[in-house]
Amino acid sequence: MELKVSVSEALALIKEVENVPAKIFEYIGINIQEAVGKFLTNLMDLELTHHLGRDKYVRKEGHTDYRNGSYSRKFCIKGIGDVELKIPRDRDGDFKTQVIPRSRQYEDRITEDLAAMYLTGISTRTLSLLSKRLIGRSISPTEISNATTELKQAIEKWRTRDLSGEKIKYLIIDGVNFHMRIKGSIEIIPILVVIGVREDNTRLVLLIQSGDKESASPWRESFKDLKTRGLDGLFVQLGIMDGIAGLEKVFKEEFPNAKVQRCQVHVARNVLAKVPQKLKQSVADDLRSIFYASSKKKADEFAVSFVNKWEKEIPSAVKSLSNSLDACLTFFSFPEEEWISLRTTNMIERLNKEFKRRTKPMEIVAGENSCYLLLAFISLKMEMSWRRNKIGKVRPNLPLYKKFTQLG
Repeated sequence: MELKVSVSEALALIKEVENVPAKIFEYIGINIQEAVGKFLTNLMDLELTHHLGRDKYVRKEGHTDYRNGSYSRKFCIKGIGDVELKIPRDRDGDFKTQVIPRSRQYEDRITEDLAAMYLTGISTRTLSLLSKRLIGRSISPTEISNATTELKQAIEKWRTRDLSGEKIKYLIIDGVNFHMRIKGSIEIIPILVVIGVREDNTRLVLLIQSGDKESASPWRESFKDLKTRGLDGLFVQLGIMDGIAGLEKVFKEEFPNAKVQRCQVHVARNVLAKVPQKLKQSVADDLRSIFYASSKKKADEFAVSFVNKWEKEIPSAVKSLSNSLDACLTFFSFPEEEWISLRTTNMIERLNKEFKRRTKPMEIVAGENSCYLLLAFISLKMEMSWRRNKIGKVRPNLPLYKKFTQLG
């Protein structure tokens, strides 16, 4: 492919470049697009020649199929942009070029790039605005969303994968809300999330599923789904969750050998919501003494002291703690090096925080499938870091209740 420029054209170009240096790259791009378009058109002409078995204007006895002109179309190529093509046709309509994909407006590398940028935090609207600069062609938000179709199929396969090869001993359970576009309206849709802890203390995301996180019934269906996918329910030893009404009962029914650990942060928040501002710091210190006691016996002793100290002044707060205390101290039944990780749903809260951080630029998620795509991508990234950070390896001096006095 030669780019021929006359002397007069070259002089005019040099003069224009002197005034606007960036113009030379624009001219180069235009010439490359034209040259590539001609090259691909010639290649398809040769392809048709092979299909017909003879050159242009050659007649062959017994053959009724001939060339039948061409039609124009554009095709976008990474690093080049839109190129003008002439797609040759035959009279019988049997010829199908293999050079340019049928019904595709840009090459697969662009699809892959769009999907990757979408997953790493750029919204479809922003990508649409940038597409002309990035790839030389304007692409609509709908096209960008469609570019993730193959990814969605792979993600759905991962989301519903077989779990029979996983030995899961602990489940961390929580939900997170998203603003989602459903049939033209914006709805708040909860997503149920379950993290599993293997025998070797590594973690993985087991469940990402839409459902009412404040109701026990969707959770039961989610637990049944995990077991249908191969999770050994009898091997599960512990479930860590907040105090959603009915959830603990459902969990115990579905995992009969497991105990329940109620998140201490949620319990402390509920207790402190019933405490006057001037007493919050003192009550928070006493709660920390219970939750961070060196043994179950010590925790029980601190709990008795808590009741004796505060029952008259803040009976509602004392009752709130008493109703949840046993479920808050379940972690003492497990290895001591794991206590720091089992006290709260902090492991899943971090994942949910990352979900929110990633979807914040989008404001509204474009439907359930798009939500699953984003959350699965984030989950897989998190799992890679979890391989290096097993549970029980967290420093035991984290001040989880340092900010309790700011609550309520």
